[in-house]
Amino acid sequence: MKAKASKNLTSLDEILDSKYGKRGVSRRENWEQEFEAFRLGVLLEAARTKRGMTQEQLASKCGTNKAYISRIEHNASDIRLSTLMKIIQQGLGGHLKLTLQI
Repeated sequence: MKAKASKNLTSLDEILDSKYGKRGVSRRENWEQEFEAFRLGVLLEAARTKRGMTQEQLASKCGTNKAYISRIEHNASDIRLSTLMKIIQQGLGGHLKLTLQI
């Protein structure tokens, strides 16, 4: 038997529309950008721990320092694309795939 969707459910987009405005509004775009930076930090931390590496070990492999890796993982630092690629390729042995949404 198929479950019916509840009419009382609110989607994430509806919540964000209400709190930050529709997509394209400056406040909403800022939230989206901060969320993506947060998500990147979480993904990097998960990949590092999956590899059984400390922040210091990762930093050493990709030519940066532990404090910088920590700042990225905790969304406290902007990161250059070239540095991100080094962390992923040299440090974690992975590959970076990007998507563009317009």
